[in-house]
Amino acid sequence: MPNASELRRSARIELEGDPYVVLDVHMQSPSARGASTLVKLKIRNLRTGNVFDRTFRASDRVAEAQLELRPVQFLYSDGEQYHFMDTGSYEQFTLSGDALGDDASYLLEGLAGIRSIVFNGAVMSIELPQSVTLRIRDTDPPLKGATAQAQTKPATLETGLVIQVPSYLEAGEIIQVDTREARFIGRAKT
Repeated sequence: MPNASELRRSARIELEGDPYVVLDVHMQSPSARGASTLVKLKIRNLRTGNVFDRTFRASDRVAEAQLELRPVQFLYSDGEQYHFMDTGSYEQFTLSGDALGDDASYLLEGLAGIRSIVFNGAVMSIELPQSVTLRIRDTDPPLKGATAQAQTKPATLETGLVIQVPSYLEAGEIIQVDTREARFIGRAKT
């Protein structure tokens, strides 16, 4: 069991019987003499999707969650449920939009490279690849001659996700999107 001071982003821990993923870590050293360093975590419950803050002393022991990651493929969505297939066993399972949260806005039919997060034999959530390729569905026309400064504009992607893209991009172009920060990486190589 690691100390709280050893935790980093994306670490998976177990608290009170539930698995959590660490979203952010902030260390705080108190000014009082003899006071211990505090580790403030922003964590998300993998079972419920709730996000909250939790504070530990640096020396507190935290249990690592015993999770299994399995490769899966996204099949389709029926509006409320998202259907996946385990590519090893070919078993299908569904997750609700609430369980997926923001991850649902990166899913296209047939998307591979996803991993399911399994805790105590039940699929809790999914882990997306670091980037996905999506088509721009709608955006403002490109700005001519506006190259003096890097300008961005909002673009709606084929999944409904809205991100900021450079002003020279047009509707119909295929781009790469960082799934961790919902940001434009570059044009997709075809």
